[in-house]
Amino acid sequence: MCRSNLAYNLKLGTLIQAIADNKTLLYDWMKNIAKTPSMDKVTKNNPAKKIIPKIRVAGANSMRKLSNKTVEKTQTAGSFLTDVADVVLFFSRIIRETFSRDFEFREFSRQCFHIGYKSLPLISVTGAIMGLVLTIQSRPVLADFGAVSMLPGMVAVSLVREMGPVITALICAGKIGSGMGAELGAMKVTEQIDAMEVSSTKPMRFLVVTRVMAATIMIPLLILYADAFGIIGSWLGTNLKGDVTLSLFSAQAFGALSFMDFLPSVIKSFFFGAAIGLVGTYKGYNAGRGTESVGVAANSAVVLASLIVIILDVIAVQITDMLIS
Repeated sequence: MCRSNLAYNLKLGTLIQAIADNKTLLYDWMKNIAKTPSMDKVTKNNPAKKIIPKIRVAGANSMRKLSNKTVEKTQTAGSFLTDVADVVLFFSRIIRETFSRDFEFREFSRQCFHIGYKSLPLISVTGAIMGLVLTIQSRPVLADFGAVSMLPGMVAVSLVREMGPVITALICAGKIGSGMGAELGAMKVTEQIDAMEVSSTKPMRFLVVTRVMAATIMIPLLILYADAFGIIGSWLGTNLKGDVTLSLFSAQAFGALSFMDFLPSVIKSFFFGAAIGLVGTYKGYNAGRGTESVGVAANSAVVLASLIVIILDVIAVQITDMLIS
């Protein structure tokens, strides 16, 4: 026991002696550490200190802008696909309700009267002005080539093929499409459509299908009516600087027309009518709850219907050109 205590004391004494011998070395080492500049002092005068934070801020801003743009584009694409899906579902419901047993013939007849008969004054004036203006503008050019006799045929072909269907459809898009959008939008705002659903009356069958079918059938008839008045207006324009009977002018005009002039025009006019009815009812049926949504529905119905009419006309012209040539 005494030997172990003695050995322990000797080791402890040796350790204390070693620390005392190296005290100066330890002191110098701590002094050097105290003199060493800190990282804050090193980076204080460093030019990179001002650049690095700016780079970090710029990177963060660019990433934030990129993320915001990505979110906006994603939301835009999502809303577009949602609108397309809504239109497809809306159109499928119209097709299903059209061939149902309980078709609303009385409401369909009322809409045909409203769309067709009440649009006759506007269409009459529009058709006559189309023929009159086209004759006045074309006569001097044909007179330079000595081809005034070709004027009735040229006007008739222009009216039947292109000007009559397109301009009449645009007029109907403004009058009929906006009327449908405003009427159904007002019913949506005043919750009349919801009341019809509660009372077991199908608003899709009563309000939408009848209007779309009426527009599809009546607008082609209005286009043919406008073509007839266009030829009468052209005859009036011809008699401003000449003397041609209506029978002679009509014979020359209809003599230049063929079956292939009427067929594409009639076919695409059905598509014009369906597009105008579909867009007008869709915008009105899906209007918002606020009072301002009625005006928005009417305005958007006119703009979109007019655009679709022009697009359908371009497609119809290309298809007709490929089939005829």
